[in-house]
Amino acid sequence: MEKKDIANKAGIKNPFANFGLGKYRDYFIENLSMLVAAGMPVISALDSITNEIRSKRMVDILHSIRDDIENGYSIWRALEKSHLFKNHAISLIRLGEESGRLVENLKLVAVQEQKERVFKSKLRSAMMYPVFVLSLTVVVGVGIAWFILPKLAIVFDQLKIELPLITRVLIATGIFLGNYGQYVIPTVIVVIVLLFYFTFFFAKTKIIGQVILFLIPGVKKLMKEVELARFGYLLGTLLQAGLPITQALDSLASATEFIKYKKLYEHILASIEEGNSFQKSFASFKKINHLIPAPIQQLIVAGERSGNLSGTLCKVGESFESKADTTTKNLTIILEPILLVIVWLGVVAVALAVILPIYGLIGGFKTQ
Repeated sequence: MEKKDIANKAGIKNPFANFGLGKYRDYFIENLSMLVAAGMPVISALDSITNEIRSKRMVDILHSIRDDIENGYSIWRALEKSHLFKNHAISLIRLGEESGRLVENLKLVAVQEQKERVFKSKLRSAMMYPVFVLSLTVVVGVGIAWFILPKLAIVFDQLKIELPLITRVLIATGIFLGNYGQYVIPTVIVVIVLLFYFTFFFAKTKIIGQVILFLIPGVKKLMKEVELARFGYLLGTLLQAGLPITQALDSLASATEFIKYKKLYEHILASIEEGNSFQKSFASFKKINHLIPAPIQQLIVAGERSGNLSGTLCKVGESFESKADTTTKNLTIILEPILLVIVWLGVVAVALAVILPIYGLIGGFKTQ
């Protein structure tokens, strides 16, 4: 009973309880691989790492892992219960423990976790700048509409002149926000946050966000390169470590976050389980060239025929990782002028709405 309470307290039964523990997980696996490689027993290594962790949730999880190992669980089984790592990492640790290559496979898991962090950071860094600029623009625009436009509406109303359409729209917006802004603005913010969450993060609907991102040329290219880098590196290293091809493909399908590629990997897995080659598996998937370029398919097929599939896949991963670096830099450069134009259009719209009535007023004075 006590052991069960510890597990529940650590959040082991619920994978979402480990949300936000990414940096502690990376610290844990990197140090565990180094300490075990240095000859330290796993229990002692866990104690040493636990003393350096400042997250209470992570400490509870490590205590539970330690208790499981002391009670006879294998290392991979204890880690699997913790839900700290994905299936491919657990498979590597299990294979290493059963084959006597635990040290080597722990190092490999640490490198894979680092690679995965790099892949995700490329996507985040590419999207962070435009999201920040657009968010700042929206905040400034809302501030102007909420606090400044109602005062301008009063001034223009006293001028008793016919206002341009853009000015009337702006004034109507200002009056509306002046009267109901304290209700409308928070509601709009909540709606936008919920839409963003359900479009890009909620498991059952995030495919909508992925479809949208795959329609944006520069972002589509980056996402494709990041996924192909993951595909090549992860599948290649799993095969090099000795995992069967079917188990490696299953781990790859569970590791990817893109629904289109998950379906592709599941299709290849099912095809290979039926005894087909990569060439037949690729040929039987519709629109395969949209996900994996034809030259890369041919390269993989050649690697399979020559018996060097794992090495070929690792080279594919290295190649697309380098391409993703270049695309990330270029995407930021390309987005800058586009964002500037969007901001400029907003500023021009407000400026015209304010200036045009003034010109009309001056014209009225001249006719008098």
